[in-house]
Amino acid sequence: MEEQANFSYIQQLSGGDKDFEIELLKVIKRELPGEIEVFRKNTQNRAYKNASDSVHKLKHKISILGFEKAYHLAELYEAELREGQNNKQPEFEEVLEKMLRFIKSQKSLQ
Repeated sequence: MEEQANFSYIQQLSGGDKDFEIELLKVIKRELPGEIEVFRKNTQNRAYKNASDSVHKLKHKISILGFEKAYHLAELYEAELREGQNNKQPEFEEVLEKMLRFIKSQKSLQ
């Protein structure tokens, strides 16, 4: 899925307040790895209901980082997991990796 993170939504939320933007990104950077780890443990254990809950939580961060297509994928994947299926995981994993790379690349968060 070719899509890049962007600051559009963050800038819209912040109303131009750079300190708010930095703090929001810091929260995402702090929480994202743990949320991904929980998601992966749930899928590995085939606890798909719990995995769908994890995807639901991750959808908010996907949206904040401006991944519109990925948000739609997450909605479909969340529903799929609730039905006991796990076919979209490879695509969803790509999104998670892009998010992690983006957050790690932000120098203002170092």
